[in-house]
This record gives sequence, structure tokens and C-alpha cells, in this order.
Amino acid sequence: MASRLPSLNGLRAFEAAARHLSFTQAAAELNVTQTAISHQIRRLELELGVPLFVRRNRTLVLTPVGAEYLPAIRAAFQDLRLATERLRGRGADRVLTISTLASFAAKWLLPRLAEFQEQHPSIDVRITTSTELVDFRRDNVDAAIRYGRGRWPGVDATWLMADELFPVCSPALLTGPHPLRGAEDLAHHVLLHTSGYTDDWRLWLTAAGQAPALAARPGLTFDLSLMTVQAAIDGLGVAIGRTSYVKDDIDKGRLVVPFETVLPADAGFYLVSPAPAVRSPKLTAFADWVVGAARQSGPLRPASP
Repeated sequence: MASRLPSLNGLRAFEAAARHLSFTQAAAELNVTQTAISHQIRRLELELGVPLFVRRNRTLVLTPVGAEYLPAIRAAFQDLRLATERLRGRGADRVLTISTLASFAAKWLLPRLAEFQEQHPSIDVRITTSTELVDFRRDNVDAAIRYGRGRWPGVDATWLMADELFPVCSPALLTGPHPLRGAEDLAHHVLLHTSGYTDDWRLWLTAAGQAPALAARPGLTFDLSLMTVQAAIDGLGVAIGRTSYVKDDIDKGRLVVPFETVLPADAGFYLVSPAPAVRSPKLTAFADWVVGAARQSGPLRPASP
């Protein structure tokens, strides 16, 4: 009859503690308490019937038996890791996971993604949205599209496009009791805001020669830019549009640009990938496509109504 294997949790605790020679560091690595590590190792020692560590005040030392046991346990865990990576890697050459902002995905990326799929039908594209910076190893993400100045340590950032900022609204607001003919007419309309872009209206009003205090009036604020844009389409008020989020809606007549004043944004969108950039064929294909799509979309130069 085969002998019963000891606790897997105990073996994991032993391998981590032996590698660090510290219960504290092993606990941090395995995301448990130091007490849990101590209990797991004590239980393992009872199961095996031998001591594995000598505890000396603030130091931890492997016993001769523990030192002899460690290489086999370490090799076993390495075999498990490799087998798991191979299992997870099946089909990984065709699955491309891209992380980006929800509003950018909805208003710019998704309407264009069919073109990429037509050109590369063998690549299974998966889009995930987040406002947080990506940990490529932890999150199992191939690349991210992020907004900023491109200064993120430890990654490669490829420039895609800049946004211009300008008010947008439903065509219905150009007529009616208070038609939008000049920036001063904004005093009669609800201003739509997006959390995280609180300065957009103030900066634009200043550039247009209007009192920036107008931006502080009661209005409507949304968590996501795509919600703000939809509110403008629905005629709830006037929003500050960013080129990448509103260009398609303007082209299709759902939004109009009532004024000529345009602000250049101080940042832009980048394709971000792990560094050093040894890109897989699937990521190279996506990078080439998205750079080309960004160039084709180009900046929007609003015309006066």
C-alpha cells in the first residue's frame, strides 16, 4: 500500500520558508499569516516525524534532514509550475488579451475591432476593462491601451493618438428656446461632467473667454466618459468631448460641435506592453493594426455650426 503524502499546504509552507529562511517572508509570499506558516510547518514535522527547522531567536536554520528534503520538494513544485504553465499555454498563441479603459473600448476600439478580426481570423481577441495599471504577469494580459504621458516604468509604450477637447451636444440644442450660437449661451444649458476630468470644462471656458466659474454650476456628473457622451446624445446637456470618444458619433450626426474653440490635450493614448518588448506574432499583428487605425482616425477639427 502506498504511503500517504503529507499536506500540500505544509509542503508549500516548507518550500517557501526554506527558500527565504523566514516565516515572515514565506507568509507574505503565500498571502497568509506568519502564525499559519508556523502551524503548517509544525503539522508537517509531526506528519513526517522529524524536525525540519531549528528556530534560534530571530533566525531560522534548516536541520540536516530538512536540507536533504528541500531539493526534492523544490523540484516537485517546479514540475507542478511547469506543467500548469504548459496547460494554461495551450491555445495561448491565438488568444490575445487587451486591457483598456471602458469608455475607450466602447467608443473607439470596439467599433473598429471587426476590421482586425477580418484580417486575423485565427486570433481570439479578448477585451478587459480597468482603470488600474496592468500587472502583465499577474493579470495574464498581453498589452494595454492607456491614457497618459507614456512615462510608465518597466514597460514599452507605443504612441497611438492625442485627443482634442471641445464641447459637443445633440443637434436639437442648436435650436429651441436657447439655441447654442456662442459660448455665452452655455449659461442656459446643463453642463455634463465626467469624474476624473474635472478641469476640462474650466480650461475650455477660460480658453473661450468665458467665466470658468460657469463650470461649478450644478450639472450632471457621470463615472464613465461613455455615459457622459450618451447623455449628450440624448440631449441632457453639453459635454466636453474627447476626439477618440466622440468622433464616430459626430460623423454619424448623433453629436455636433457648436463652437470653434478646441483645446489640445496634454496627454494621449499609448499601446503598453511588457518590457523588454519581445512581442509575440499575435501582439505584433495587433500593434501594427491599432497604430494604423489610430493614424486613420486622425484628429478632428470641428467646424463652426
